[in-house]
Amino acid sequence: MAILWSNEYSVGVPLIDQQHQELFRRINSLLDACNQGQGKEKVAEILNFLEEYVKVHFSSEEEFMIKYAYPEYLAHRNQHQHFVENFMNLKRKFEEEGAGISLVVTTNKVVVDWLRNHILLTDTKLGPFLKGRIKE
Repeated sequence: MAILWSNEYSVGVPLIDQQHQELFRRINSLLDACNQGQGKEKVAEILNFLEEYVKVHFSSEEEFMIKYAYPEYLAHRNQHQHFVENFMNLKRKFEEEGAGISLVVTTNKVVVDWLRNHILLTDTKLGPFLKGRIKE
């Protein structure tokens, strides 16, 4: 199932919103590649991109949190670390089993659901905190 961007996901910080939108696009391309039975190389390419991009995105958020002394920094960072662990398990599963319906189901559970919930429940608290502090 595709993950569609809507304003409910906007946190009001342009850099973070742009990064979230790119994550949505790439996750959708991963799901499409799996659903269309595209080659292992295509899926591996997308997974590798996501692995690196998630690190960049989480680093951006965490730098803002540190710079502006976000009071919920540790809890937020722990969520990021937990996601990275789950994502690495997803990547291992792909390497062992390949791209198929199982990977689509797992991707939806591990990536799509987590990202949606994380943005809606956690990042939407961070956004208003940062919005008045960041001068972009």
